[in-house]
Amino acid sequence: MIQDDTVVIETQGRAGVVTLNRPKALNALTHPMVLRIAEALTAWEQDPAVDHVMIRGAGERGLCAGGDIRAIHADAKAGTTGSLDFWRDEYRLNARIARYPKPYVAFMDGIVMGGGVGLSAHGSVRIVTERSRVAMPETGIGFVPDVGGTYLLSRAPGELGTHLALTGTAVGAADALLCGLADHYVPSDFLPELVRDLTEGTDGAPADKVVARYALPAPSSGELAADREWIDRCYAADTVEEIHSRLLGTGLPAAREASQTLHAKSPTALKATLAALRRARALDSLERVLEQEYRVSSAALSVPDLVEGIRAQVIDKDRRPRWSPASLVQVRPASVERFFAPLGEGRELTFP
Repeated sequence: MIQDDTVVIETQGRAGVVTLNRPKALNALTHPMVLRIAEALTAWEQDPAVDHVMIRGAGERGLCAGGDIRAIHADAKAGTTGSLDFWRDEYRLNARIARYPKPYVAFMDGIVMGGGVGLSAHGSVRIVTERSRVAMPETGIGFVPDVGGTYLLSRAPGELGTHLALTGTAVGAADALLCGLADHYVPSDFLPELVRDLTEGTDGAPADKVVARYALPAPSSGELAADREWIDRCYAADTVEEIHSRLLGTGLPAAREASQTLHAKSPTALKATLAALRRARALDSLERVLEQEYRVSSAALSVPDLVEGIRAQVIDKDRRPRWSPASLVQVRPASVERFFAPLGEGRELTFP
């Protein structure tokens, strides 16, 4: 067993097991953690004794609340580029997970947000529980969904992914299944036995078949299915301003609440996110979307809203960000377009 303070890498029976081990920080992901996970995946890929990989979070609160945004805040505030190195390796790991040749079983129990989605929702066997809360909440800190999030959400049914990306709404098990972010609902009480079966099971069944033994229908139908009609109609608009207008025009309390939620987000991040989602739909693979996301994230690092959003939500916690520009109408098309501009030779993230 190889162990350090932030991630535990071990082999248990026929499984390679990754345990994110920062429970006090809700297992927030750091650059060294990304590198350790990638190293383990490389070793297990060639190990005939490892049939499948499992990833889980230490503690009772969740798999992972995302990247270590305090570090990103410090980097952006100082004008340094450590976050670019982190994102480059993180996005490569996201693509690696999606193409991993062995079953990759993700336990999406509890809070799974941002970078946690990148570590789990690209896996081949994705498990949610009654405690799952899955979200890409980046617009609330002046950022844009990344880690392949725009790929996943742009391919959710109808405009459900647009709704989730812009509002940052956290969804439970049923809605995660509906949106294609997970595959199986397993009650949390079943997880210890499931883990034992995956690690010590002697019948040699593939990981997806083992998980299917424990899976049940989600205990509720979720919220998105009932709201699908107005979500699809409102979020099909070409601009965030028109989305706002359509939401208010429905007269529905849930749509009005969504409009109020959007009003609190970074106007620049909202417009860049909508553009990223629309472009992601037209790209033919996760790798191409990750390349786009790297451009977008690189641009966001120099936009004032990222520093301000993290300050308001995480550092000072006053929940009163002062966005710049402060309104959607002030965000010019050229400001959005710069998120997608080429970075220059040697600076892009590229995949073969």
